[in-house]
Amino acid sequence: MSLAVLYSRALSGMEAPEVVVEVHLANGLPSFTIVGLPETEVKESKDRVRAAIQTAQFEFPARRITVNLAPADLPKEGGRYDLPIALGILAASGQLPKKALAGYVIAGELALTGALRPIRGALAMTYQLLQDQTNKRAAILPQESAYEASLVEGCTIFAADSLLAVCAHLSDKQALSVHPKVTPIEHAALADYEEVKGQLRAKRALEIAAAGQHSLLMSGPPGTGKSMLAQRFVGILPEMSTQEALESAAILSLSGQFPAAHWKKRPFRAPHHTASAVALVGGGSVPRPGEISLAHHGVLFLDELPEFDRKVLEVLREPLESGHITISRAARQATFPAQFQLIAAMNPCPCGYYGHYNQRCRCTPEQILRYKNKLSGPLLDRIDMNIEVPALKPEEISHPHPGESSMNMRSRVELARQRQLQRQQKTNAALGPLEISAFCQLSEQANHLLQTALQKFSLSARSYHRILKVGRTIADLADSPHISDAHIAEALQYRRYDY
Repeated sequence: MSLAVLYSRALSGMEAPEVVVEVHLANGLPSFTIVGLPETEVKESKDRVRAAIQTAQFEFPARRITVNLAPADLPKEGGRYDLPIALGILAASGQLPKKALAGYVIAGELALTGALRPIRGALAMTYQLLQDQTNKRAAILPQESAYEASLVEGCTIFAADSLLAVCAHLSDKQALSVHPKVTPIEHAALADYEEVKGQLRAKRALEIAAAGQHSLLMSGPPGTGKSMLAQRFVGILPEMSTQEALESAAILSLSGQFPAAHWKKRPFRAPHHTASAVALVGGGSVPRPGEISLAHHGVLFLDELPEFDRKVLEVLREPLESGHITISRAARQATFPAQFQLIAAMNPCPCGYYGHYNQRCRCTPEQILRYKNKLSGPLLDRIDMNIEVPALKPEEISHPHPGESSMNMRSRVELARQRQLQRQQKTNAALGPLEISAFCQLSEQANHLLQTALQKFSLSARSYHRILKVGRTIADLADSPHISDAHIAEALQYRRYDY
């Protein structure tokens, strides 16, 4: 029977469901048909496959060729099915042994010369392959995709550079080499906080935010160092665990943005204020991850926050709470993780000099109010910490001694994060209401202070919980088992109520 069956993997959100590639040859007028809900890129593989087979000096059968990509209701997109389709045609026509195909998951895009080109989502594919306990197939992938795929320990990856090399391997003529285990690349040195003059209060707030994984909004005149502070924030975050690195790298792989230097490096995403809602949260006819998912286990920095379209900012409200984003379309739905840490910066008014110690603000009260109203109350309520970054005085700018280094700040952050994980197995920012009651115990003075603040400032229940979580982080930095009134007083300072 002229039938060959191979296995590949599709991409559907963060999932990589199995695809069975069935190739059937029948008598009749020569034709080449691909069925199974293929997108345009998959339909175009017919021409790439034909040219690659002929260039590799194999015979392209002049028969009725039918390729079925099962399951039929799963959309197939990209050039990843070129290689399995070509191998299926060669196996069905008797030019390759069929028995060798069952032990592999195969993906790769073919050039007309028969060379293999990299595919998008190779890491996501092997990550899902490892989770699938029903089979333990090895993977055959293009050479350029094998690096990221081999980051998943426990998967056997064969790297090939051409169709001929894969055929030689399957025919037992020349075996492909197993791609070695990846050795992480040393990252370039990150920018250091010692380069930032002054701004001790802002650095303290950023240290607290890093320790508890809290979101933070900085407000201040132009040129005060808000962007410098944010760009150095990644340098004080704890090192990623292997699981966190795999999840983050898998999302970057889905978007085709995974160079080797990103492994175990916390992502820092800084989209321009002209970004659309789809660019921020993801979307498209074939759902792709947006900036909030690409910042998973890392930092999303939104500079000039009020300059973003208000509708764009409002889409951040749900992911900030839930840690994931679900993109729904008429034909499909995809869920992407979005456990990002939001760092934002803004000016206090349109001209930027409201409250400056020696610059005159040219804005009217109505202009300032209109500018601040670009940020909705519900969004601001979801931001844990809100601080002012004032303009530096000349003597502070010319101060010869550097500030505290990122290394010192990071050591304190790591100790505080370890205390949180030992106590509750998660960061303080991720605590739920019941966990807050269990782990955020207040002293009598601290409770009285917080109750007074609740009444005076008319705080919401969300604000109350966030103050408790920030207070818990401040206590962890001080290695205090309980939250004192000093910790609560500092946490209250990081929530400004004039917006």
